[in-house]
Amino acid sequence: MKAITQISEFKEGADIRGFFLCVEKHLRNTRSGDLYLDLVLRDRTGQINAKLWKEVSEYHKKFSAGDAVVIAGQVDVYLDKLQLNIKKINVASVQSYGRYGYDPALIVPSAKSDVKQMWQELTSYIKKIDNKYLKMLVNSIYKEYKSKLLTHPASVVMHHNYRSGLLEHTLSMAQTGIFLAKHYRVDTDLLMTGIFLHDIGKVKEITSELEASYSDEGNLIGHIVLGRDIAIKVANKIKDFPPDLLQKVEHLILSHQGQYEWQSPKKPKLREALLLHLIDNMDAKMNLMEKAIVEDVEEGKWTSRRNYFRIQILKDEQTIEDDGSK
Repeated sequence: MKAITQISEFKEGADIRGFFLCVEKHLRNTRSGDLYLDLVLRDRTGQINAKLWKEVSEYHKKFSAGDAVVIAGQVDVYLDKLQLNIKKINVASVQSYGRYGYDPALIVPSAKSDVKQMWQELTSYIKKIDNKYLKMLVNSIYKEYKSKLLTHPASVVMHHNYRSGLLEHTLSMAQTGIFLAKHYRVDTDLLMTGIFLHDIGKVKEITSELEASYSDEGNLIGHIVLGRDIAIKVANKIKDFPPDLLQKVEHLILSHQGQYEWQSPKKPKLREALLLHLIDNMDAKMNLMEKAIVEDVEEGKWTSRRNYFRIQILKDEQTIEDDGSK
């Protein structure tokens, strides 16, 4: 297979080979009645419209919207925009195309930092938990859900809504939490446990093979209660886990969103719970502001108001330069 070409590298007339996420797929008719496939493709660098004109019925059966696909085609221009004319297309998987360079991280926006390094740093914080029950609780849960924790987004459309976003968000909170726990003289073990587990329910709330969406559990129950249930289930398997300690862990999970209008079943009633909420909110808001700057298409120093905050934000050139992978 030839070298992989990403969408940001497309040039008119170029023959390309690459891996993409099929975001949209429509079977249409030309004016003469012939069938063709009208697609929207995406990778971590951009998005492009694509067409397939030949052997339509055969290729139509091979893949669906939401699939990762491998494509051979040629780039042309239609209505002053680049478009991809597809010659061949098939479903891509690590098993079939991993040896040719396929990695899901190529076709969806991903965290900027290396996943293995983030995981190593996060687990180094877990090792610092002194309370044996809390350490066993976090270790057991992280061992069970490691594969999802490595790749899951932290949300579908809000903060850290990209591959490995949940890991990035949790690590960022841990880095902040370890400092603030000492500064405010709270129970470091309890706060850090809350940081590690506050969003654990998102591994069930969000389905995230490639395109993130809400599961039935996510829509009907939500990550807060799902996370609390995970903590209770695992704690009940740990011999002599103190009931009052488990109750505090439950409260941290149930109150971490801080306000009833933010779907929090309880408001924080422990110092550690309040600090957890504030750290979580701060990290989410900073990510949303970075997102507003990076994704803005307006010229000049200021963003448009079309962002989470509904205000103009002064662009930070360093933020834009550092964004590379999103």
